[in-house]
Amino acid sequence: MFKRLASLLLAVLAVSACTSDKTATAATDPAAAKPAAAPATAAAAPTRDWQLGADYFLIDPRVPTTTGDKIEVVEVFSYACPHCAHFQPTMDELKAKLPANAQLVLVPAVFNPQWEPFARAFYTARALGVLDKTHNALFEALHTQHQPLYSIESLAGFYANYGVDPKSFLATAQSFVIDSQIANGNNLVKSYGVSSTPTLVINGKYRVEMNAENKIGPNEALEIALMLVKQEAAAKK
Repeated sequence: MFKRLASLLLAVLAVSACTSDKTATAATDPAAAKPAAAPATAAAAPTRDWQLGADYFLIDPRVPTTTGDKIEVVEVFSYACPHCAHFQPTMDELKAKLPANAQLVLVPAVFNPQWEPFARAFYTARALGVLDKTHNALFEALHTQHQPLYSIESLAGFYANYGVDPKSFLATAQSFVIDSQIANGNNLVKSYGVSSTPTLVINGKYRVEMNAENKIGPNEALEIALMLVKQEAAAKK
């Protein structure tokens, strides 16, 4: 009974917190957020003539990137957000389709106190070198298996399944270094003007949001992001 109530609590918290403004609508309909499978090599024609200011947005002033000469593609997300879980297959597709001159960067959002343990877990997993094998697995544990991973202590137990010592995990998670990374991530999210997850940021310059009104779902966001990466690459020549 407790596990059932705990799972329900996580679902309610996540749905109500996928935007920083709790009066705003959810970032996307979970049912509509399941992306259609597409061959990685397919070069689909644009479905629409994407418009700046309507389908994607200019970030002014531009936010400095961290990827050197490579075009930076940021996903602002949270493990607590069910829309991000539905969007993850699209992120895998985006990563596979990015050209060699582009690089994916993940930034966890902390829109409320319930989200902080998940951001802390992300930075800790990255510091301990287990992020690649745990990123999708944590989405699965939370949103498919409905495991009650709501605290940093319970998350330490999750990462123990991937060879991480819980004491080392907690010591790292509660360190000044991780505190600083969370603060930096929060500043980035604010500078990007992000108010919902998932959101994509292209080269610190453009913001791509899920938008039910404009019918911007995962597939559309993927297409816009790839278009903007191509546009930014052309501008460098």
